[in-house]
Amino acid sequence: MKPVNPHATENAKKLFEFLFKTGGRGIITGQHTQTQAMEEITEIKRITGKEPALRGFELLSCSPNIRYETGDEHCKKEIDENAGTLEQALAFGKSGGIVTLTWHWFSPLGGYDKSFYSEKTEFDPQKVLTEHTEERQAFFHDLDVIAECLMPFLKEDIPVLWRPFHESEGGWFWWGRKGPGVAAQLYRLQYDYFVNKYHLDNLLWVWNCPLKEGYPGDDVVDVISRDLYAEPGTKTDYKKEYEELVSITSAKKPAALAEIGVLPDIGMLEKSRVPWCYYMVWSKNFVLTEEFNSHEALRSVYESSYTYKYPPSF
Repeated sequence: MKPVNPHATENAKKLFEFLFKTGGRGIITGQHTQTQAMEEITEIKRITGKEPALRGFELLSCSPNIRYETGDEHCKKEIDENAGTLEQALAFGKSGGIVTLTWHWFSPLGGYDKSFYSEKTEFDPQKVLTEHTEERQAFFHDLDVIAECLMPFLKEDIPVLWRPFHESEGGWFWWGRKGPGVAAQLYRLQYDYFVNKYHLDNLLWVWNCPLKEGYPGDDVVDVISRDLYAEPGTKTDYKKEYEELVSITSAKKPAALAEIGVLPDIGMLEKSRVPWCYYMVWSKNFVLTEEFNSHEALRSVYESSYTYKYPPSF
């Protein structure tokens, strides 16, 4: 199995092969961070003595159209705390860790406060699909900026799990407000732009929607994934959710829990061998408190021989 980009770097190929071989044999531990403090990693290490093999980083503060003056204090704090974390992602990748990037994209035009939310902007993603529109021009302007943000990872030969237009099955983000089919077309535009104009051949492309009608196509997707937030106390291997996800394509693709609130029950997962290749717990209270994941659950996952911890070997 090879990445969909025929020009993928050797390290991107190695990571892809690692993901492909992992599912059903083990699962890669992962944790999202979005601040310079990365307090989630400190907490996991304090509790378990180990660190996740995969670390998620956030690009929200890289958005070109942030209207800082319109944000409330929570919005401003989130932007400020996120600044500078790309350098940390680069350092983590250099150290051998697996990097995945999420972009809560402040709308390319207009909007206020956290304008990646549909309710905070009138930006119409469907208009991006029409030539010569203001929306299309703004869309590609922002991609130019983000491509430059990603370029250091290419220069350092660090593979990146790149997950654009996440959760497009819902309308809460502007890219999903016209349905996952429109988001899938935006995804294809971005794939073509990043691969053919910027030659970001270190990216592995992660699609993040469990609906077949929104799938952008096997030719542009390396990893299929979904985001799941189970009720606290749930014990699950996410088998049902896996079966729903893999039904979107007949191709054999690595499948990932790109965002979760509740850790998979590692005992169940080791018995069922549901072939998730990695998971990533979301940030802040999903790991900084025991509301969603107890210290016992964390230790169980990080002490298991079924899980890959930092640094992974691929």
